[in-house]
Amino acid sequence: MNIKRIILITAILILLPFTIKARGGDFGQAQSLFSDIKAHRTGDILTVNIYENTQATNKSESKTEKAGKFETSGGPGTGILDFIPLFGAKGENKNSFNGKGENLRNRNLRAKMSVTVVGVRENGDLIIEGTRTVGISNDRETLTLSGIVRKRDVNPDNSIESYLIADAQISYRGKGPINSASRPGPIMRFLNWLF
Repeated sequence: MNIKRIILITAILILLPFTIKARGGDFGQAQSLFSDIKAHRTGDILTVNIYENTQATNKSESKTEKAGKFETSGGPGTGILDFIPLFGAKGENKNSFNGKGENLRNRNLRAKMSVTVVGVRENGDLIIEGTRTVGISNDRETLTLSGIVRKRDVNPDNSIESYLIADAQISYRGKGPINSASRPGPIMRFLNWLF
């Protein structure tokens, strides 16, 4: 009797994962007990570590210099008009230009957000999209991200760095009193538009 009970309990324990899989749909799809679960199908969630640092410098310098000198002279007059010189002229021209220009931009964005897999390509690459909105004291900051991820680039903890996302579009916008205070007023914007 004890042997039958042991065999029955063993059979139940062996068949239990298959029963859970049948009820849960795709509960244990191609995952072993020793591997981490990674995003691989539509609807899965993936964590993105955003470390974007862009820096661009543009310098231009031009220097021109031009100098010219013109000088003529003549001898004294002849005859009774020897006190009047025949001809004399002197001219000098100097032109110089020195121009310098420099444009420097430095942008830095660090964030962590979760995105959803909205599609899977034929080659297995994941199409991801996600939006994160944070509201603090009537200020709303929205971070939007979309792009394409290769499955092999996803880390074992189901995360990926933003520089590994192809066709990445990352947008960071803010609305509220603090954002409005940092923008120039309408008259200043109009004057900047004119000039």
